[in-house]
Amino acid sequence: MLIRSFYTLVLALAAPFLLFGLYKSKPNKPRFGSRWKEHFGLTPKLNSKQRPIWIHAVSVGESIAAIPLIKELKKQSPAQPILVTTTTSTGAEQIAKLGDLVEHRYMPIDFSFAVKGFLAAVNPQKMLIIETELWPNTLNLVNKAEVPITIVNARLSDKSCANYAKVQPLFNLMHSKLSNVLCQTEADAMRFKQLGVAEKKLEVTGSIKFDIKVPDNEIDEADKLKESIGYDRPTWIAASTHEGEDEQILKVHRELLRTYPTAVLILVPRHPERFEDVYQLCKHSSFNVMKRTSTHSITSDIQIYLGDTMGEMLTLIGASDICFMGGSLIGNKVGGHNLLEPAILGKPSIIGPSYYNFSDITDSLSSCGGVKVVSQSSDIPHSLITLFQNPYELAKSGEQAFNFVMSNQGAIAKTINSLEKDYEPNS
Repeated sequence: MLIRSFYTLVLALAAPFLLFGLYKSKPNKPRFGSRWKEHFGLTPKLNSKQRPIWIHAVSVGESIAAIPLIKELKKQSPAQPILVTTTTSTGAEQIAKLGDLVEHRYMPIDFSFAVKGFLAAVNPQKMLIIETELWPNTLNLVNKAEVPITIVNARLSDKSCANYAKVQPLFNLMHSKLSNVLCQTEADAMRFKQLGVAEKKLEVTGSIKFDIKVPDNEIDEADKLKESIGYDRPTWIAASTHEGEDEQILKVHRELLRTYPTAVLILVPRHPERFEDVYQLCKHSSFNVMKRTSTHSITSDIQIYLGDTMGEMLTLIGASDICFMGGSLIGNKVGGHNLLEPAILGKPSIIGPSYYNFSDITDSLSSCGGVKVVSQSSDIPHSLITLFQNPYELAKSGEQAFNFVMSNQGAIAKTINSLEKDYEPNS
């Protein structure tokens, strides 16, 4: 088809730049090694001869979201092989934590030759896409292979909906290949419907991220960290910060120290390649800073504790009293991050004005008192001080956030129930 051919031409022109960003060596970023060939469809066959359920989770966030679903699928059918693909090496690092529960391969680039090579090697029985990662050639070829395609935990922000509407003919080619779209909210379902997805394909199952469970060892580690910091020291975390936010957060902490001189900031950059840069920024800003990976004890003069590890966010949030969620202070570049981790830990949150990627969850938490939305970073010190000065309100806000999460759990059960239906690939 002409539209798909034009898309493939554009992809071919853009591919060198996309691959450069993917393979570029960065500090703390796992290397692809010889596995880079998998992006081009040179995919090793699976260890099992049984056709796998194929789950695609593009990067870290989607991989973490997929893990509870994977565990439940394996719990119900231990012998069923599951293949997880990621595009990034950081996503692969998260999936590796599942050990022998799954096999991992890198997702082929959306060229027909690469996708054909991948499908020939793995022969999946169904494809589950976590959230909304749509590639025209992949969807076309998977559908041609008579493999049903379901989007799980589907979300579509107003911004993404508007962007897809600009390329409506291309989106029409993609959504026609989908068997089912399991949406997080009614609002997500309505946006998919506006873009032409058939109502019979749409189902609201809730967000599987609500079904988060905090392992006992994470709680233990959080308690140990808080004990090391000091139970009497006001502690807040700036989680998943992006470039351009850290400077603002450091100004907030300097302001907080005027009222609470013993306060500690746990600062966790979103991307591991920025760990060292943010560490140096803290030092150059005259803060006493210590890395999570340091072997030294946390002394009373430490003002900033840098989370320079991956996969420990629950531990770091658990050791804090209040959570600020990053990705929300730099205009419309990021659109915030998920507030469910601090909520399930019973921590009140603060978030900046830009949270369009998680507007439903954030607005609901704001309505119940579990999160404070600020219009700019200079408002954060007042919000922190208000909570630190009112332990009852701090605890109440955290409890409301926790109750909100608990009242919305059950999405994994609904998702699996829907997946048990027989969905046919589309013609």
